[in-house]
Amino acid sequence: MGLTNDERQSIVNYRIEKAQSTFVEAQKIVALGIWNIVANRLYYCLYYAATALLIHNQIAVHTHGGMLTLINQHFVQNGQLSKDDGRLLRKMFTLRQEGDYEDFVEVTEDEIRMYLPLVESLMNKIIALIG
Repeated sequence: MGLTNDERQSIVNYRIEKAQSTFVEAQKIVALGIWNIVANRLYYCLYYAATALLIHNQIAVHTHGGMLTLINQHFVQNGQLSKDDGRLLRKMFTLRQEGDYEDFVEVTEDEIRMYLPLVESLMNKIIALIG
């Protein structure tokens, strides 16, 4: 990445803030009962945190699939994140994909509500890895 340290830190800080505010959005949308959008916001909360972690470590990422692969390669395989963390990230990606793009698929409250505390915990764990 052709960024200065200050530029990189600014992007990382922005993505962390974006992750946290997106999680708050998800919590607010729960009250509306629009579960596809809750799934979307939970995934993007983790996406912003994960891309902040990659950028912090000077790892370039250009796609959602690339983010999943790079997080697994650089943080799950070495034990900084658990295999369960990697599975949660992939599950949120899948639920978001299905809810956003698949015909006749509606994410239900039963499918998504249990992920709220898990996503919050993983987001905080990723942010802690950044320091």
